[in-house]
Amino acid sequence: MSGKSKFRKAVAAALLVVMAAFAAGCGSSGQGKLVEGKLNVVTSFYPLYFLSQQIGGQEANVINMIPAGVEPHDWSPKSRDLDTASNAQLFLYNGAGLEGWVDDFLQGLPGASKLVTVEASQGIEKLSGNPDGGSADAGHVDPHTWVSPKSMLVMAATVLRNFEATDPAHKAGYEANYAVLEQKLKALDREYSETLSPLKHKDIVASHQAFAYLARDYGLKQVAIMGLSPDAEPKAQDLLRISKFVKANGIKYIFFEELVSDEIAKTLAHEAHVETMVLNPLEGLTPKQASKGEDYFSLMEANLQNLVQALQ
Repeated sequence: MSGKSKFRKAVAAALLVVMAAFAAGCGSSGQGKLVEGKLNVVTSFYPLYFLSQQIGGQEANVINMIPAGVEPHDWSPKSRDLDTASNAQLFLYNGAGLEGWVDDFLQGLPGASKLVTVEASQGIEKLSGNPDGGSADAGHVDPHTWVSPKSMLVMAATVLRNFEATDPAHKAGYEANYAVLEQKLKALDREYSETLSPLKHKDIVASHQAFAYLARDYGLKQVAIMGLSPDAEPKAQDLLRISKFVKANGIKYIFFEELVSDEIAKTLAHEAHVETMVLNPLEGLTPKQASKGEDYFSLMEANLQNLVQALQ
């Protein structure tokens, strides 16, 4: 059997593992109860939950739809999620195609609902899917805005504006909380710029095409095994092409993420004789990360450390 045939067989086996793991993660729903006397905010996934908690402080009750450990791309809400949101005051979703269910969800709201809905990625210059992440993604909008601190700053300002508009009585508190968050995000942005700029290597190979905004804002180039959705099935010729790229460009690590299977990344890394490492797209926390108190900042710091190790 030729080397290419062995590689294709290994890829096929890895794909079966990925599909099974992804299916097992779907179908769960978040938990949370409305609280009378507070601004009730429902968020579609973790980054918006984080921003809302940071800005809302004690005056807001934030409910995240997707529980820890569930990958958000193909998750869909249940009737209880609609019931919760319809009685809340504010619903934040990313937009840019991340939540394919959102139009039907909003149309399902009862006519009496006073829910304010906000597309939190508004105001960010969007990127299209990179053909390096698979031909099926070319021309599709990339929704992964939050992975860049620069974009997260824009999203934080959007969240603040809507908190103030929905609950003007607590405007001063929201602004004070936002000021602290803004300084932390600006510091993270500076750290990324100052740390990544001097590095000689700029190419990152990732299992999931989730880092285009990070790459754009900090001078990196992303090559992805799978597309904008982490369960997208890569073609054998794409994997062979990426394997050649890894070997030709001195890539030391192939990045994978915790919420989906790492089998394809490991298969490609084995074939190319390199190692694997985590690069977290921050779409959600694992149960372990949640129990340890990890958050956007700690995970972004870990990402930066791993980028430095891979790109030196």
